[in-house]
Amino acid sequence: MRPVGGREMLGKVGHAALTLLSLLLLWQEAAAIEVPLDPKIQQDLKQPPTIIKQSVKDYIVDPRDNTIIIECEAKGNPVPKFSWRRNGRLFTIGKDPRVTMRKRSGTLEVGFRSGGRPEDYEGEYQCFASNDLGVALSNKILLRVSKAPLWPKEVLAPVPVTEGSPLVLPCNPPPGLPPPLIFWMDSNMTPILQDRRVSMGLNGDLYFANVLVQDAHSDYSCNARFNFTYTIQQKNPFNLKVQTSRKVAETPPSFLSPEGSGSSKMVLRDEQLLLECIAAGLPTPSIKWFKRGGDLPAQKVKFENFNKTLKILSVSEEDAGEYVCMADNRLGSIRHSIDVQVKAAPYWLDKPTNLVLAPEENGRLVCRANGNPKPNIQWLMNGEPINKITETPASANREVLGDTIMFRGVQIGSSAVYQCNASNQHGYLLANAFVSVLDMAPRMLGPKNQLIKVIMNNRTFLNCPFFGSPLPELRWFKNGQGSGLDGGQYRAHINGTLEIKRARKEDEGIYTCVANNMLGKAENQVQLEVKEPTRIIQAPTHQSVLRGSKASFHCKVVSDPSLPTKVTWTKDGERLDLGWRLKKDEESLTIPSVTENDEGIYTCTVKSEIDQDSASARLTVLEDAFLNPSVFSALPPDRPDPPIDLDLSDPSARSVRLTWIPGNERRSPVTEFLVQFEENHWEPGRWQDLSSFPGDLNSVILQLAPNVNYQFRVIAINSVGRSQPSQPSPRYKTTAAPPDAIPRDLRGWGSDKDNMEITWEPLRDLEKNGPNLQYNVWWRRKDSGDNWTNVTTSESKHVVRYTETYVPYEMKIQARNELGSGPESNIVIGYSGEDKPADSPTELRVSKVSSTRANIHWKPVDLSSVQGEFKEYRLYYWREASLVPGVVVSKEKMTTGFYTTVPEPSGILKDLVPYSKYKMFMVVANSRYESLPSNNVEFTTAEDVPDAPRFFRINRRSLDTLYLEWGKPLEPNGILVGYQLAYQRVNGSRLGPQQIETFRPNETDFVLRLPDRNARYKFNLSALTKVGKGEVYAEESPHFTNEENFTDATDVVELTDATLSPVFSPTPTPLPPTTIPPTTISITTPTPPPTPPPTPPPTTPPTTTTTTTTEATTPSTVPVLVTTKRVDQNVLVTPRREIWNLTVVPDSYYANVNWSHNFPADSKFVLEVTLDSNKTVTVEEVKQPPVNLKALIAGEKYHLRVYSQELNSVSSKSVTFKTKAAHIDQVDIATQGWFIGLMCAIALIILILLIVCFIKRSRGGKYPSPGFLTGFTKYLVRDKKDLPLDPVDQKDQDGSFDYQNGSSVRDRNENENSSDEDNKPLQGSQTSLDGNVKESDDSLVDYGEGGDGQFNEDGSFIGQYTVKKDKDETEGNESSEATSPVNAIYSLA
Repeated sequence: MRPVGGREMLGKVGHAALTLLSLLLLWQEAAAIEVPLDPKIQQDLKQPPTIIKQSVKDYIVDPRDNTIIIECEAKGNPVPKFSWRRNGRLFTIGKDPRVTMRKRSGTLEVGFRSGGRPEDYEGEYQCFASNDLGVALSNKILLRVSKAPLWPKEVLAPVPVTEGSPLVLPCNPPPGLPPPLIFWMDSNMTPILQDRRVSMGLNGDLYFANVLVQDAHSDYSCNARFNFTYTIQQKNPFNLKVQTSRKVAETPPSFLSPEGSGSSKMVLRDEQLLLECIAAGLPTPSIKWFKRGGDLPAQKVKFENFNKTLKILSVSEEDAGEYVCMADNRLGSIRHSIDVQVKAAPYWLDKPTNLVLAPEENGRLVCRANGNPKPNIQWLMNGEPINKITETPASANREVLGDTIMFRGVQIGSSAVYQCNASNQHGYLLANAFVSVLDMAPRMLGPKNQLIKVIMNNRTFLNCPFFGSPLPELRWFKNGQGSGLDGGQYRAHINGTLEIKRARKEDEGIYTCVANNMLGKAENQVQLEVKEPTRIIQAPTHQSVLRGSKASFHCKVVSDPSLPTKVTWTKDGERLDLGWRLKKDEESLTIPSVTENDEGIYTCTVKSEIDQDSASARLTVLEDAFLNPSVFSALPPDRPDPPIDLDLSDPSARSVRLTWIPGNERRSPVTEFLVQFEENHWEPGRWQDLSSFPGDLNSVILQLAPNVNYQFRVIAINSVGRSQPSQPSPRYKTTAAPPDAIPRDLRGWGSDKDNMEITWEPLRDLEKNGPNLQYNVWWRRKDSGDNWTNVTTSESKHVVRYTETYVPYEMKIQARNELGSGPESNIVIGYSGEDKPADSPTELRVSKVSSTRANIHWKPVDLSSVQGEFKEYRLYYWREASLVPGVVVSKEKMTTGFYTTVPEPSGILKDLVPYSKYKMFMVVANSRYESLPSNNVEFTTAEDVPDAPRFFRINRRSLDTLYLEWGKPLEPNGILVGYQLAYQRVNGSRLGPQQIETFRPNETDFVLRLPDRNARYKFNLSALTKVGKGEVYAEESPHFTNEENFTDATDVVELTDATLSPVFSPTPTPLPPTTIPPTTISITTPTPPPTPPPTPPPTTPPTTTTTTTTEATTPSTVPVLVTTKRVDQNVLVTPRREIWNLTVVPDSYYANVNWSHNFPADSKFVLEVTLDSNKTVTVEEVKQPPVNLKALIAGEKYHLRVYSQELNSVSSKSVTFKTKAAHIDQVDIATQGWFIGLMCAIALIILILLIVCFIKRSRGGKYPSPGFLTGFTKYLVRDKKDLPLDPVDQKDQDGSFDYQNGSSVRDRNENENSSDEDNKPLQGSQTSLDGNVKESDDSLVDYGEGGDGQFNEDGSFIGQYTVKKDKDETEGNESSEATSPVNAIYSLA
């Protein structure tokens, strides 16, 4: 093959260009005729039929309807006639008595009142509309009757499944038309609760990712709702039996739907895409979606069914691709890919349109459609395929080129309707477009004999609209003479318009336009008059005048004598309202007394019927002080003067025009006018804001409410402020009208179990719009189909009585007055009253009880028994007792709620006190009532670590000792086994080795000897239970700067009490880091030689003082002033500024903050508070501690530090604390005054009774020996702190501490070593646990005065009430205090 030469290439290119040029010329000739919308033309215009209304392609009807209507409407001239085809064959309507066709329409009506079945008329229908010019076709309408088939009868065997295994319950609904909506319910018609574990698939099956024991039910029922026929079909229920096992094995994810690792999905364009992935596994897997090669379109994608379904509402081609769903749990993950293919039914790119041509004209019809696969284009003419039509002379002028039909030289009689059918395997499109060959004689469309006036020397257009087919030729003539006007200053346009480039006086006359074609001619005339222009020959000029003087603007006008003119004035673009101040004559405008508001641009406009002219000038108003510029510039701006001369005009039913004259602006422009109103009926004398307007307006329209007697006033506002109000305007009363507003806040609720109160917010006074306001109220039972019940009332409440308990009602309301009714409200749902729940929760129990939490389980109630809105399961619980002996607790009931509807509910009870006994019961609650309580449950919480010690005090009683004292924890949370004290010596920023001391539970103090007077220590104290160490209470020993005068200044330094700070998390260390470098003071004296400092000082003579400063690691340093004296004098050191011992006592919404410092008393501090959740920082300036930190959020964690306002670098350490959860304060009954008084009274009564009993015992020879009185006297004078009140206090081997008396083993040891015999306890027998008296080591003979045992007259032994002789009082160590009345009396004291 030889290469193409340049000349050959040029020839080919030229040939292609000529072909393209010929096609363009053809299209240019093929321009269709645009038929004007002139009614006369449209009436006479012959047109082929056009379908204007038809039924949908897929037409589903209800079999219960008495009539089936198949629509087909068309227009055309002549009026079309209609025929139908059914299943491709002619449908003869007259042969079927049930089928009729509407008059002048093709719509079919099939009636079944006299019998017949709709199913007999199923099929494919197509309508044909025809007249003399062609036939138009409707779409093929597929008529089908809706079906709701019954579920196949089947017996479902029980479904056994192992706990933790996946499960699929198939639904397999019956096929319906249209397909039914699937849902699962139980036998109580309650929907099956769906979540990440249990959900329904797109096919209607119910999927379980893993089966739990509580899934065992016998009533899993699949339901199919057929919306078209409003019926629901129910499948026989599944009986699910769950086989439990001791240990359920966890399983990795696997897919239940779809199966395998890949699948495909085809979806049509513009339809909905639904992709589903349902996975099994234990724990329940989570589902995530991806798209390979790109991101998911966030604007279009939605995730449903707990992320298991991906949904795209309107699919397009770019949504095709591979979608991947991933299921994962902690054992692994799997993926499934779905290949999505987007196909498309045909859709229009270029839909054919009607074509009107004149004889011998050219044209074309274009039908372009797209789809996937690409649609096939088929042309029909008058309903028949165009390739099967017998050739006619007219068809010779027609050529089909794929999606285009070309027409060349069309002739009269070749009009027809063409159909374009674009179809592929997914659907079809059908479009009708007629080709009408029109022949019509010329017609004039404009008005006859029109008079046109123009201005001299202006361009002028004379219009002559016309129509005809073929398109007529138009020519213009002047005064009926000469040839056509075209050329020179005339130009004839193709649309019939004659253009005169410059109109002159000699162009006046009568112009005639004539239209000709082969069918005739038409003409029209236009008369032209040329006028002199209107113009201003003396224009207004700019003026500057003093305030209060006169200003005049002149405006002199000339115009054509035959044209009337009108002069108007405007100011700043707004029409000037000429009141009593302004005067206007034919040639001028005068302002007699100029004010500041008159300043602006004034425009004079003169108008005639065909032209206008205007001129403008500026008016500047000068102040009197303008003659003295220095005085004028020194005057400050002030509030404006109030407006004056308020006037009302243009009254209407709901508006009025208010006009005023602005006051003096006082050297600051008015920016706003505020209009206020007062009415004399509802709130007389009260002025209210109505509207605000810009400062350049002084005449406004006010929108008003009906039936109100108004008066108005105006306030001017500038940059300085408001003026005084103006004087009120005359009163203006609007006419009454029906209400416009709808009563707000319509509610329905029951105040009793058999009623419903309908309430609403009454209309405001200005919304009533007329007298005798009332309300129309309607209500009816929801979804009942009942008629509305209504009542008219003037109140704002109506009670509907004798209702059922808690049923929904629909309500609406309308306001009305004497003038009529207002609009109705939307329908609102309300509920009748609630009753007490019929059932109570049962089988309440606890599990997994820890020290502060317990799991709660119960058997729920049927929600229908709640008889109201289900609010919650409400648990009442209280602390019955502490398991720690002697701890008194508050038994006030607390509540917590659980909202759940699961079959086996459970909850967690939190914030319990450790080592305590609790009781609880549960009720179910609606909005008003609670059910009867469930069974009572008792449980105990486990032992835990104790709280921090109640207080920790460090006292310095001498220069070389520290006395440490602490209190037992408020909540021991178990049996205390001791205390642990860890302490380290503090040397600047360094800590020495840690030393640990342990103490018995009854030891609460410790003496620490200091190695030197300047030693400082850091202490960490915590209480111990068998669980472990509790919260730490941290403190540091106090810092003293003047050791010589220590005992004079103070002998006790008491630190923060833990009762004020029960929450430590953690306790801050007392000394914060500082930017001040440590300073070492070295003092040199003759004798003795000083201890060498850490940094050797330079050699200095004796008796001199050298200060050496070690360099700190912190780059920023603050100099420290050090003052020294002789050794025999006090050494005064200016202390380093510090903040330490920051403590916080938080509550729910506030916290008490305290800290220690050595700043002057007038110093100020800054609290910096950081909210942990969002890191929001707030600062608050305070004075001396303590302070109350307010506006906190309950249950939130905060970080707090304190720093000096003067020295920002001096700061405390940061403290973290958490506010308490919101709660209702509980009152401890043991601290109430009335309770203490009651207990004292009871104790006094018991004491008196015991004394009386003792006296009665002592009568009639039963008197005790003198030894008894001696012993009794000794008991009364004993030191109370040395008296053991309970045997458990004596020589307790485990060292435990009794909370009833607070005595310790150490105290008793000291008492036992005392030489005072009177301080020793009585000796005797000890009572055993069963109440018997153990045998004493001593003989009974030892009691009494003689060697023999003493018995009274009735034989009772009284020696047990006497003491031994003095010689025996020091022997023995076990007393029998429990059996002695004296001991009992003393224990009560």
